[in-house]
Amino acid sequence: MFKISKKLQSLPPYLFLEIDKAKRAARAQGRDIIDFGIGDPDQPTDKHVIDALYQAALDPSNHRYALDQGMPVLRQSIATWYKKRFSVSLDPSSQILPLIGSKEGIAHFPLAYLNPGDVALVPDPCYPPYKGGTILAGGKIHLMPLLAENGFLPDLSKIPFCVRRKAKIIFVNYPNNPTNACANDDFYRRLIAFALKNKIIIISDLAYSEMAFDGYRPRSMLEFEGAGEVVIEFHSLSKTFNMTGWRVGWACGNSELVSALAKVKSNIDSGIFSAIQLAGVSALESNQDFVNKMCSLYQDRRDCLVKGLNSLGWKVFSPKATFYVWIKVPDKTGAINFAARLLKEADIVATPGVGFGKYGEGYIRMALTVAQERILEALNRLKKIA
Repeated sequence: MFKISKKLQSLPPYLFLEIDKAKRAARAQGRDIIDFGIGDPDQPTDKHVIDALYQAALDPSNHRYALDQGMPVLRQSIATWYKKRFSVSLDPSSQILPLIGSKEGIAHFPLAYLNPGDVALVPDPCYPPYKGGTILAGGKIHLMPLLAENGFLPDLSKIPFCVRRKAKIIFVNYPNNPTNACANDDFYRRLIAFALKNKIIIISDLAYSEMAFDGYRPRSMLEFEGAGEVVIEFHSLSKTFNMTGWRVGWACGNSELVSALAKVKSNIDSGIFSAIQLAGVSALESNQDFVNKMCSLYQDRRDCLVKGLNSLGWKVFSPKATFYVWIKVPDKTGAINFAARLLKEADIVATPGVGFGKYGEGYIRMALTVAQERILEALNRLKKIA
């Protein structure tokens, strides 16, 4: 009876919803599914954070509308954490904006700067909201292929001059989802110079900065000279503190960019539940032992999965960060067909790389949010279909 908007029609089906449908259908048949699909931590949030939420929820003053710009105590905690972690100084009153998870901020940001016909430079493969947010804002997408031969970094020199003139924003995400690639200092310096020259806003998605292994410590783009003029960086408590369902993150960086996003959000939502904000403070102000524990857990799982897959002849590289393993499909069937085969023949859920974009074809992504004994079980199943 009612026709949805052209913008909504142009959105592809959300990848993880489609995977969830297939997984639910298989489980409804009584099958024992091992799920490497969605990157959702399987371990609980730390107890002290839960206790902080409980105590804050008992206070009636926290039951009212939250401040759109977030509680001052949370913004200060974020600033303190950034200073300690990255040696970056942020003004809590003008350079930090708490979000209902970084996803919503990333998806809403294009509304602040894109007019119809403006271009967003989007990596491919990528986290789906980069494309979805651009489409809903009426912008045009110019894809930047992330290829193995370039270390899954975009080749800025391949972006045509006519595209650069129309580009308003560029999305980058390192450590990267889905490829698990990491960016070096030289890339960040070249990207900032590119953005300054072409007057393009850099949207830096840093959600996986704390999920790193073997002593590697990812950097914030805000550490680099010139970044303060062009960068807005997005961060989240979701992966760092196992708080995906809590929905709390933030944007930070250039105050003009942060203010523009705040204006968009003031017309859309009424802020984060205050008790959750105070729980976020508890997480940020902890001694970070929990984070180190989780990194050690994921590193053990990484080693188990990568070693096992390589023993099957899959030729898998071991990631330095994120809790994803990006795997070249070991046959010529394509990502979707291979993922379907894993589900059908081994009761294993993996995410087809093409779901993140056309340049993800030929890959699958497996999340390390699965207990090690289940990883070993999955490897045994894979031996039977190899």
